[in-house]
Amino acid sequence: MRERSKRYITVFLCSLALFWAPVLSVGAEDYNALKDVSSVSTMFDFRDGNPTSALVHLKLIHDTYKDAAIRAVSDKPDFAVVFMASSVKLLSKNRSGLSAEDQKSLEAFDQVLEAMARDGIRLEVCMVAVSYFEVDPASLPKVLMQVSNGWISSIGYQKRGYAMVPVY
Repeated sequence: MRERSKRYITVFLCSLALFWAPVLSVGAEDYNALKDVSSVSTMFDFRDGNPTSALVHLKLIHDTYKDAAIRAVSDKPDFAVVFMASSVKLLSKNRSGLSAEDQKSLEAFDQVLEAMARDGIRLEVCMVAVSYFEVDPASLPKVLMQVSNGWISSIGYQKRGYAMVPVY
């Protein structure tokens, strides 16, 4: 009896998975914009300086990188994030004067940043903005590549064919 129950449960779960798999899987064919696209190279111009919305945006970039539709086009998409303007303040480990809610958002932000770096997403920070906003370069995470001017980096990516996505 016990073996029979296990078999019924297994058949039920497999049937359920077969039914829902087509509904839950989204591939490149579900996006007309991805038709005939053979690779994905994207640069995100990240300027959002609000801890809460910046966390949402950063998670969305990471989720997009891992999305099945993107992976159907490009097994290893080429993503770069260039932090410019007030977003550089969010990168600093110096978080004195921030509310508890903002600090909590930035702790999660740090975790997403680390996960993105582990996944191979290039992360750059504009040192012009770091200087302007008086962020101590030593307080920046090691996963960030420091570039003298984020606009020059952005120009380079675009000239190499990267799609530019603004994150303001």
